[in-house]
Amino acid sequence: MNTQTAILGGGCFWCLEAVFQQVKGVQHVTSGYAGGARANPSYEQICTGATGHAEVVKIDFDA
Repeated sequence: MNTQTAILGGGCFWCLEAVFQQVKGVQHVTSGYAGGARANPSYEQICTGATGHAEVVKIDFDA
């Protein structure tokens, strides 16, 4: 089976992760950050919006 990867942003990554883990054909969901100008920010710093990072999920799924 062929596996594809998508990276999506949509607000809180914990909420996205929980939804996509339930979708048939999804193999793995990993939370993380994209963009931003600050190296190695904490979750608390990202939540303020000051770092420019977005919360994202990486989704590996059956194609």
